Amino acid sequence: MPQRLRGGIIGCGYFAQFQLAAWKRMEDVELVAACDLDPKRAQAAAPHTYSHAEEMLDHEQLDFVDIATRPASHLELTRLTLGRRIPTICQKPMAATWEEACEMAQLAKAAAVPLVIHENWRWQPWYRETRRLMDAGAIGSPVSYCFRTRQRDGLGCAAYARQPYFREMPRLLVYETVVHHIDTSRFLFGPIHALYARIRRHNDVIRGEDCAILILHHTADVDGVIDGHRFLDPDPPGAAMGEAWIDGDEAGLRINARGEIYRGGEQIYTPPPELGYKGDSVFATQRHFIETLRAGTPAESNAQAYLETFAAVEAAYRSVAERREVRPAEILDQPNNA
Repeated sequence: MPQRLRGGIIGCGYFAQFQLAAWKRMEDVELVAACDLDPKRAQAAAPHTYSHAEEMLDHEQLDFVDIATRPASHLELTRLTLGRRIPTICQKPMAATWEEACEMAQLAKAAAVPLVIHENWRWQPWYRETRRLMDAGAIGSPVSYCFRTRQRDGLGCAAYARQPYFREMPRLLVYETVVHHIDTSRFLFGPIHALYARIRRHNDVIRGEDCAILILHHTADVDGVIDGHRFLDPDPPGAAMGEAWIDGDEAGLRINARGEIYRGGEQIYTPPPELGYKGDSVFATQRHFIETLRAGTPAESNAQAYLETFAAVEAAYRSVAERREVRPAEILDQPNNA
């Protein structure tokens, strides 16, 4: 593998700007090509620009591709990249449907090429530190937890102004936001055995749900609650977009929106100065992807592993539809799973 990896990015919209900034900080990565329907955005991203992904992939010799487009395009784009045996990191949500997510994982497995889902929440430094503290026995055995996610951008006709296409999505809060907390709960507490979900819509201007409460039970005998909406900012304000509480049988941890961790009344962790998105979690996610490419090891959020997160999202919507507790295994055991 070359000392400096040549990368290409497909999609140069709002969130891609955080990804571009992270790539540009890596000395062993060179972003040589960008693809976007808006030529100005592509030109600002990389020296070689394209309006069609297939053209970029045919003309460039790339060591990896970053897919930063909306989920409906992910299956077709991964068909293109994996078909050329190019390692790929793909933005979440993984796909538009469960069936498409399974096909993406199957494509990666058949090609024996890395496909990693860009799930950056678990890479926020306060959650990495929480995992370290728990592993060191700081709270004893975990018993329960609660994530409370908040951000005041879901109100009125101009809701989600930075990503206005959110307003037209039939599935919204769980699919786009709470998925982060579901994945982080898997990182901290292991596999999810079952969950129960309630969702509703508060802002009638949008199509999908904008309020959700999930009750989760993990196979490690830990219970959790994820409570989410986007109508209030957290207090105090901060990059963590809400708070978290984790109780053990010896002590508890609290993470505030600034990413500060408290054990009882004592502050035991202060996050580093913020260089990038939410504790520099985008950089950490992409750095992990590059390091696993070089080492030839699976990434934490490789496509096959991430199906467990996607299955929990599907289980939440099935729970709402059928008004019952649902096991993600019910989704994972379907015949179309990789």
